[in-house]
Formats: sequence, structure tokens, C-alpha cells
Amino acid sequence: MAISNSVPTNIQQGGGEMEGRKFGVEIKANRRVINHNYHCVVNKRESNGVCDKNGPVVPAHRQITRKYASQMAISQHPRPEESKKPKTSSSGNEFIVWEDIPLTDAEDSKDQPMSMSIEQLDIQDNQMEVEMEDIFEETVLDIDGDDAKDPLAIVDYIEDLYTSYKKMESSSCVSPCYMAQQFDINGRMRAILIDWLVEVHHKFELREETLFLTVNLIDRFLEKQSVVRKKLQLVGLVALLLACKYEEVSVPVVDDLVFISDKAYTRKEVLEMERLMLNTLQFNMSVPTPYVFMRRFLKAAQSDKKLEQLSFFLIELCQVEYEMLKYPPSFLVAAAIYTAQSTLYGGGQWNKTCQWHTGYTEDQLLECSRLVVGLHERAGTGKFTGVHRKYNTSKYGYAARCEPAHFLEQAQ
Repeated sequence: MAISNSVPTNIQQGGGEMEGRKFGVEIKANRRVINHNYHCVVNKRESNGVCDKNGPVVPAHRQITRKYASQMAISQHPRPEESKKPKTSSSGNEFIVWEDIPLTDAEDSKDQPMSMSIEQLDIQDNQMEVEMEDIFEETVLDIDGDDAKDPLAIVDYIEDLYTSYKKMESSSCVSPCYMAQQFDINGRMRAILIDWLVEVHHKFELREETLFLTVNLIDRFLEKQSVVRKKLQLVGLVALLLACKYEEVSVPVVDDLVFISDKAYTRKEVLEMERLMLNTLQFNMSVPTPYVFMRRFLKAAQSDKKLEQLSFFLIELCQVEYEMLKYPPSFLVAAAIYTAQSTLYGGGQWNKTCQWHTGYTEDQLLECSRLVVGLHERAGTGKFTGVHRKYNTSKYGYAARCEPAHFLEQAQ
């Protein structure tokens, strides 16, 4: 119920009518108007010094609820210089105007609702924002929940398996400068070999994991064994043969490999190199290649076919480049997927689920991602175009035609 700024013109009292009088000035919001016959101040604060505890009750049309009284008390504080003096109208005692007076600390804390400072309001707002952030905080998705009933998904062991892969990858990686030990070959010759094997792998329609194991076997062998340049292609063919025996159901015969080398090597040379490579590597064929991490990380990224194809395109470009050996397979795969996400959907796609399952943050991947973008830009030019031609087909959704994520190169 609002309080008017002027006194009503007519008031009924005891069946009689008396003439209302106007005050010469506007009554301020911190003043309270009372009828002296009731001897009770409307505001609860003022009742402590004026109204008797068992005094009469203010009529309903004059009452103010506790809620609105509290709001009014907060809205305007009493002025300390005012004294407790009743002011009467000049023409009579019909009305007494009581001014608000300052109370003691004890009285004020007991009866007056305390006003809230701006700082306190800001603290409450900040607490509310934090609580809302907690409610809507991004959570790590259970990417294996849908496969719980699939025995081939080995959901019960999958986390332990990839923890083991992360530990093993350091032992399966090669030194990023092993070419310094080679006296007749270099990184560019390696790139020519891998680029050619990508096309051979594509022509034979082999499994994806076969290509990554082939590259791993080549690098691990060249790190330990010096090779002349005319035998380098033979090393690549034998590595492909061993990878096929490990991964494929139907393995290409030795004569097919001799044929695709334009008969540069004999069957006997192929078998001798196979024996040498297996003994040099101590028959260790079970290593975590980029393919192992690619499948897991794509699942964490909730990828579609387009993202999957572009990610494989980028990771195969990385396989060709000798300089990318400085990154472990899991890191390189995470960077390729992050770059593919940025290429297709823009920035901000690397969520907490990706970070949890890969173990890498967006900031950690950014530098490597810039290198991947550079490889993407040069994929269709120069001599190493095998990967670009492979992914510029309908089978792979023309992934090579995607525009590179140039904005990542300027990202800080």
C-alpha cells in the first residue's frame, strides 16, 4: 500500500467530519503521518519510543505490511542531525508529524532491517555465477557406454590398454635425428619412399593400420642399420610385406612386390632383407602406431565420417615428413584431429572429453597444429603428392579439397 504525498481532504472520526488541512511543503519519504488519537506510529521503528506495547491497533486502511515497511526503511536512512521533536500543524493538534530519529546500534540491529552494501550484492552475484557455472560445467563423456555389451570392445580393459600404449610409445619411437647416422640417404629420400608406399598401399587396398606399421618398421630399421640408397626401396617393400603378414588376412605374394619395384630386386634379395629386418628389430612387431590412437581419439571427438577422413589425410601427410618424427604418435594424432576439427568447424572444438582421453590440451597442440596446416597447404604441390591424390577421390570424400585452417597459423 503506497503512502500518498499529501494529507487526505476529509477524514471520518467518531461520526463527525473535520476539515482537512494541507501542509505547506511536501511530506518526505522518511516521515510518518499518524492520528494522535491512536497514539501509535505506523513504522515499527518509531513505535519503540512512542506507542505503548499494548496500545490500540492501527485501522486496516492505515496499516503497512512488514514487507513494505522494511523496503521503505532500507530505501532511506534517518538523518543523524535530526532530534526527537514532534512537529504540529500551525492550526491545531489534529495531526502530529514524527521525524525519523537515529537509533542506538543495539536498537538498530534489533528492529531495523539492515541495508545491503553494493559490495555484498556483488559477492552474492559472484557466488550465484559460480554456482551456475558448476551446474552447467562441461563434463567428460563416457565414450564407451554404448559398447558395454560388445565383447569385442573390451570396455572393462580399454582404459588400461591405452595407458599401456602411452607407456610403450616412447620405446617404439625413433630419434628425430637418426638420419645423421646414415651416410648415403637423407630425409628427402625417406619422404620419396613413404609417398610411393602410400600409393602402393592404396592400389593393393590394404588395411589402414598396415600403412602406419610399415612406416614404423622402416624408421626403426633405419635407425639401427645403415643402408645405401639403391637398397632403400627394398627396405620399404620388405617393411610393407612384414606389416601385411602382421595385419592383413590376405597377404601380397613376394612376386607381386618384385613386380611393383619394376624387378629392381630378386625374390632372394627380398627374403634376405626380410630376415635382416626381423633380426634387427628382434621380431618386435607389436608397437602402438598412430592408427591405434587415431581410432580412440576420434571416438572421444565424437567424429563423423568427414572429420575421420580429414584426420587420416592429415596424419598421413605427417607420416611422409621426416621432421614430424620429433612428436610421439599419440601427440601427432591429437594434433591432426584438432587441426581437422578447426578446419571443418572452426576453433573451440577441443573439449574436455578430447583433453581427458588424449591427455593433451589445446595449448599444447597448437604449435604442432601449425605445422600440420603448413603440410596441408603444400599437399597438392611439389613432388610428394601421393597422399593428396589418394584423398582427392570420392572414396575418401574428397578430403584433400578442404581449405586449410589458416587462422591457426596466426593464433597465439
